[in-house]
Amino acid sequence: MTHPTENTAIEQVLEEIIANGMDGLEAAVSLLINEAMKVERSRALGAEPWQRSDQRRGYANGYKPRSLKSRIGKLSLQVPQVRGELKYYPSALERGLRSERALKLAIAEMYVQGVSTRKVTEVMEALCGLEVSSTEVSRCAGLLDEQLEKWRMRPLGHCPYLVLDARYENLRQDGTVRSCAVLIAAGVREDGKRTLLGTSCSMREAEVHWRSFLSSLKQRGLQGVEMITSDDHEGLKAALKATFNGVAWNRCHCHLQRNAMAYIPKVHMRAAVAEDIRSILNAPDRQQAERLLDLTVDKYRPSAVRLADWMQTALPEGFTVFMLPQRYRRQLRTTNMLERVNKEVKRRTRVATLFPNEASLLRLVSAVLMEISEEWETGKIYLNPKEQLTH
Repeated sequence: MTHPTENTAIEQVLEEIIANGMDGLEAAVSLLINEAMKVERSRALGAEPWQRSDQRRGYANGYKPRSLKSRIGKLSLQVPQVRGELKYYPSALERGLRSERALKLAIAEMYVQGVSTRKVTEVMEALCGLEVSSTEVSRCAGLLDEQLEKWRMRPLGHCPYLVLDARYENLRQDGTVRSCAVLIAAGVREDGKRTLLGTSCSMREAEVHWRSFLSSLKQRGLQGVEMITSDDHEGLKAALKATFNGVAWNRCHCHLQRNAMAYIPKVHMRAAVAEDIRSILNAPDRQQAERLLDLTVDKYRPSAVRLADWMQTALPEGFTVFMLPQRYRRQLRTTNMLERVNKEVKRRTRVATLFPNEASLLRLVSAVLMEISEEWETGKIYLNPKEQLTH
């Protein structure tokens, strides 16, 4: 026979829905779950409330209030408690926790995809009637940490070509806004496909940060590196000598063009200087590039001595790419491989504008990189692996 309290609970649920329609679902579902937990507790104890039984395994011990955010809204629950040796927790809540975790992961995914906290709140209120604060969004995003840490620490292998770049994001520390360096490493594997190897966020001194990051890549098994392409980042050269000593380094050609602008004394000279640098860097081989460089340095020394001195020192750092077959130089002479990556990272971080700590910044950047890396690794071949072996 149905227990009287069960009939009463069902009547209350019906009255709630009759009175409030769909808006009464939160209260109705709360009533049903509360009643189900009472029934489950009685079964676990082996006796109904106030029932004398030799089969009793413990005693009811009141209720503990709890709020649970669900897909239909915020549920107000009364969780039954027990005393004695019996260990009991409502199975409905265990399943509810899994649903709650799924909801939090959905919130985290929206945040990672670049949806602002305000928009996340609007979506949750529209779908579930929930208010979500910025703190809750950050806490939900933290659920991704285990997966992201696993990706950042995954084993690496042979990667003949390495591309490094750095960008900077605003971070709050000790009440002030500071610039935090975000280091990113990409590579071309032996099968010719691109991959994002890892990232690091830190406000440490540049050389220390680069050295630590590069060492972590080697510790994860990165090997077989033949050439590294990057800009002349502060501290990077010293870090490369400490971690990848003997590996050829090529200075990004795009950055060389940009850097040259600071040494040009007159605006009207910029177009001609850019064209001359382009001719040098696009030479068919290193010997021709060196010959053109000597001619260009002599050309500008009378009118722009600082530019001539800079060219003589900086441009040869971009000649390393001549060690590769000509058809590979275009892909590996610059850090353009990471340009799209940096644009996507910026699109997502622009929503946050200011990060509370390094961990929150690392979480968002890692999520973006992991997504892009999976696209690369399952997409088209970047360099023909058979032809790579001919250089």
